[in-house]
Amino acid sequence: MTTGDTRVVVVGAGLAGLTAAVELATAGAEVTVLEARDRVGGRVHGVPMSPTVVADGGAAYLGARHTEVLGMLRENGLRLASTEMLGDSTFLLSGARTTSGSRVPPLDAVALGDLFDRLEGLVAEVCPDAPWRSARADYLDGLTVAQWVAQEIRHPDARAFFPMFIGEMMAADPELISVLHMAFYLRSGGGIRFLNAFKGGAQEWRIDGGAHQLCEALARRLADRIQLAREVRAVDQSGHDVVVHAISAADGTSSEHRADYVVVALPPRLAQQIEFTPGLTAPRATPATGRGCAVKVHLGYPSPMWRDHGLSGWSVSTDGPLLSTVDDSPADRSAGILTGFVTGAAAEPFSRLPLSAKADAALAHARRLFPDLPAPTKCSFTDWFEDRHSKGCYAALFGPGDWIRLGPTLTEPHGRVHWAGTETSLEFFGLMEGAIRSGRRVANELIRGADVGADPRKAVAQ
Repeated sequence: MTTGDTRVVVVGAGLAGLTAAVELATAGAEVTVLEARDRVGGRVHGVPMSPTVVADGGAAYLGARHTEVLGMLRENGLRLASTEMLGDSTFLLSGARTTSGSRVPPLDAVALGDLFDRLEGLVAEVCPDAPWRSARADYLDGLTVAQWVAQEIRHPDARAFFPMFIGEMMAADPELISVLHMAFYLRSGGGIRFLNAFKGGAQEWRIDGGAHQLCEALARRLADRIQLAREVRAVDQSGHDVVVHAISAADGTSSEHRADYVVVALPPRLAQQIEFTPGLTAPRATPATGRGCAVKVHLGYPSPMWRDHGLSGWSVSTDGPLLSTVDDSPADRSAGILTGFVTGAAAEPFSRLPLSAKADAALAHARRLFPDLPAPTKCSFTDWFEDRHSKGCYAALFGPGDWIRLGPTLTEPHGRVHWAGTETSLEFFGLMEGAIRSGRRVANELIRGADVGADPRKAVAQ
C-alpha cells in the first residue's frame, strides 16, 4: 500500500481498531471505521461516578512492560495514576472476615506455594510464539482447568483460592477454559508474578482520568472517518472491491462501504457472526470459545472513607458476588471509588439478576467487607458478560481444542480481510497492550504489503 487511493474499512473502534486506523491514515490510506456502538473504545469504557470523576468500566491497569500503551499515552498527553494502596487488606473466607497487612489470604502457605509451583511449571511448558506447538499441546488443550484442578490440587485451601486467582487474572470459569489457554495467558501477560502484582507489576498504574481518554484521543485524530452505530453484518470480496454491509442501529437502514482491504478488529465470537463471501477457510471461534466472565461494580463515596479505618479497599472473598475489590479513587481524594469484580463462575448468575437484585447483592457484600462504611452514594454495573458488542471481557476464553484449531490462523489474512484485536496478539493477550500491538501489526501488514492482494477465491479453492 503506497498511495492515498487505497481504501481500508476498519470494523470495530476499540483500541485495536483505532490504533490500526490511525496508523493507516497516517500512511495515506483512505480509512473508514465502522463501529456498532454509539461510542468508541470497545472494552475500554468510562463510567461517570460524579460530574468530574470517571471510573474504568473495562480495561484499566498497566505496568512498565506495557511499552506500547505507555508510548501512546505520552504521544497523547495523558498521565498515569498510581494504584498504590495503603492500609490493610480485607478477607472474607467461608463467611469469616479478617484483615491483614498482607495481600496474601490467610490460607495454608505451603498449599498455596505448591499451587503456584504447579502453575509455573505449566507456564514454562508453553511455546510463547506458537502455543499450539507446545510439547504437550494436544493434551493440555484437551483438558479443562477444572479437570486439572481436580486431578492435581488436593489441599482445600488451594482449591478455595484458585477460582479467586483465575477469576481475577483472566475473568475465567475453570470449567470453560483449557489448561493450555490458562498457561498461555499467564505467560503471554509476563508471567504470574508480573500479572498478579500492583507495584512493579501489570497493575501498577491506571490512566489518570480513565482509560477511555486514550481511545477518545485516537478517535479525534480520525474525526469523521469514524461512523458510529454501524453494525457490520457481511463482508463480500467476490468482486473487484471488498464490499462491507452494515446496518444502522438508529433506523435499521443498510449501507455499503467499498474498500480495497478490510481490517476486522473484533473479538472472535463477534467476527465469527459476520457473513463472509467467500466463506472463511478457518473459523474465528468455535462452540467451545467462551466469553470473558466479568461484571464490574463501582461503588461511589464522598471520599475513600475506608482509609480512615486503616483499610486499603483491597479485598478477596471466597463467596460472591464481589470476589475482589480494589480502591480506584482519584489521587486527589475528590471521590471514593470501590471497584468490585464479579468474575468466573459467579458472573453468569449475577448477570441474570434484575438490576435491583444486583444492587442488593453487591451492597450486602460490601457491608460484610466494610461494615463501618455508610451506604454508597452511587452503585454502577458494567455487565460485560451480556454485552452483545463484546461477548465478554477481559477477552475471549479459549475452550478445549481451541488453540489447536484456532491458533495457527489467528492472524492469517482471509484474502483482503485482515485481523486485529487483543485475541490475535501472542504478546499480552487480553490486555490493552495486546490490542495496540495487534493494531500496529495489522497496519504494518497493509503498509508493507505483506500478504496483501491475495485473491480469496483462489484461497478457498486451494
